[in-house]
Amino acid sequence: MKINKGYIVVGLIIAFTLIFELAAHADETDHATKITFSQPVRIPGQVLPTGSYLFKLTNTNSTQHMVQVFSSDQAVLYGTFLTSASEVLDPDGETELTFAEPESGGPPVLLKWFYPGSDIGNEFVYSKQTEKELAQDRLQTIIGNQSLTSDSGTAGAGN
Repeated sequence: MKINKGYIVVGLIIAFTLIFELAAHADETDHATKITFSQPVRIPGQVLPTGSYLFKLTNTNSTQHMVQVFSSDQAVLYGTFLTSASEVLDPDGETELTFAEPESGGPPVLLKWFYPGSDIGNEFVYSKQTEKELAQDRLQTIIGNQSLTSDSGTAGAGN
C-alpha cells in the first residue's frame, strides 16, 4: 500500500494546529496574569525588584491553591507559594491586588491576588510573626492599572 507524502504533511499540519490551539487557551484555567510593579514588592520569603511578573495557578484541579511567580518571559521561577482561598464580594473585570504597607517602612507586602472577574482569589501565607506585624499595617487594594502610593514610590498592577 502506497501512502502519498502530501497526506502525511497535511495530517501533521492539522495535528500541530490542534496542539497549538489547545495551548493558546490555557491561560483561562491557570489564571495567568502579567503584573508590573514600579517599585519592589515583598512576597513570602523574598522581595521582587521593580519589573513585570507572571502570576499563575498550578494544578488547577486540586483543592489547594498554589501560585507560581515567574519573570514575565517565564525564564525565571521566583517561587511556588501555598495560598489560601480568599473571597471578594463584588468581583471586578480587572486584576485585583491587596497590599499591606509596613509601618516600619520597606516595600509593600503582597497579601492577595484576584484574577479578573473571579470572586475567589489567592491569599499568600506568611509566618505567624509576619502575619501579626501585617495585621497592624495599613491595607490598600489595587484594581487594574491603579497605583499604590507609599513613601518610597508607587507599585502598579496591570493585566
